[in-house]
Amino acid sequence: MFKFTHVNATTVVDAATTLGKGKAAIIAGGTDLMCYMKGMFTPNPPSTLVNIKNVTPSLDYIKVDGTTLKIGALTSLADIAASSVVAGNWAALAQAAKAVGGPELRNMGTIGGNICQKPRCLYYRNEFNNFNCLRKNPSGVCYALIGVNTYHSIFGAVGGCIAVCPSDTAPALVALGASIVTNKKTWKAADFFVIKGEQINSIDADEIVTEIQVPAPAAGTKSTYLKFAFRKAIDFPLVSCAAVVTQSGGNVSAATIVLGGVYNSPKVATDAQTSITGKAINATTADAAGAATANTATSSALPANKYKVQIAKTLIKRALLAVA
Repeated sequence: MFKFTHVNATTVVDAATTLGKGKAAIIAGGTDLMCYMKGMFTPNPPSTLVNIKNVTPSLDYIKVDGTTLKIGALTSLADIAASSVVAGNWAALAQAAKAVGGPELRNMGTIGGNICQKPRCLYYRNEFNNFNCLRKNPSGVCYALIGVNTYHSIFGAVGGCIAVCPSDTAPALVALGASIVTNKKTWKAADFFVIKGEQINSIDADEIVTEIQVPAPAAGTKSTYLKFAFRKAIDFPLVSCAAVVTQSGGNVSAATIVLGGVYNSPKVATDAQTSITGKAINATTADAAGAATANTATSSALPANKYKVQIAKTLIKRALLAVA
């Protein structure tokens, strides 16, 4: 494991100050960071880990302020999954949190960590930096493009990389129109998940996620999150789907459908959204919505991961039927 110095921050400002000095990283639950340190798969390891679990004021809370759901960045995934408040109006987020890993990981892992984890690509994660990919080194290459890409993007590369966003909660947050608050700014979730080096988001080195804000859904809105993985527990999503659908008079008046595990960032299924809007949800229209996105993905999927196209189609159909 890489050697590091561990420091305790008392406030978010203290933590950000230490991060700003360089070669430092935030640690809370540590479920991803410890694997990152132990595997030694980066040429750019932090030499200081900044513990924010005890900062004041606490970042561990779930509350509704007016009509907005607010979740502190240090709230555990287990607490979000078990929250009747979240499950009430924001079901997709509760379901996504419950889909992460196993019980032990959800007890330790935080929502802030889930949206700030490292890529899961097997070349990026190879121990001792055996594959110095371009996410770690701008002069590197994407080995997955010419190697094993069974689990990679079906919508093409971003900056030459075909690794996918591994977060379960990310598609749900995008679909629900969430905002992600840091010590420096407020991001729309749709803009937050843009790759930056080894990150799956674009926050600065001294930027810390402090809160998730999710607006109340419109009347007549239902949401859901579905996930496909080879194992029912522990696995990261091969494909996932978050759907938020508003219906009026028996027809869909608005729909946001976001896929996970298929692209560098949560992938908004615009073709599916357009297909279902203005129509009643039934087996035929739901299948057509899935097919619309599948047709787009087919042209960019790789031979080894085209199977994910059919899974994406099926999850979109099932998600729509679930909120009908």
